[in-house]
Amino acid sequence: QVQLVESGGGLVQAGGSLRLSCAASGGTFSDYTMGWFRQAPGKEREFVAAILRFGPGTYYADSVKGRFTISRDNAKNTMYLQMNSLKPDDTAVYYCAAGLRIALRAKASEYDYWGQGTQVTVSS
Repeated sequence: QVQLVESGGGLVQAGGSLRLSCAASGGTFSDYTMGWFRQAPGKEREFVAAILRFGPGTYYADSVKGRFTISRDNAKNTMYLQMNSLKPDDTAVYYCAAGLRIALRAKASEYDYWGQGTQVTVSS
């Protein structure tokens, strides 16, 4: 059983930056493909970014490409999401997720474990 805890959310003005962290415990972190998803009020949960177990394999939603950067430190059992040039449309609860066998990285149901979420609010 893997436990995931997000941190780093908050209130920021448009154009600002935030760095989210996702700390994992209870499993072998490097076994898992990791992902970030977000859910705004009244909307479905949507894919933000994913990173493979090792190496440079990263994937982004078109809406965040060029502004967000996903990374991981397997030695620290932690994943990160650096968010730059934030927009009000980025306002949402951000969730980290872990999956052992991911065929479709952007599909939430592919992931086995989820954190509780951290709120990101971008003011205009």
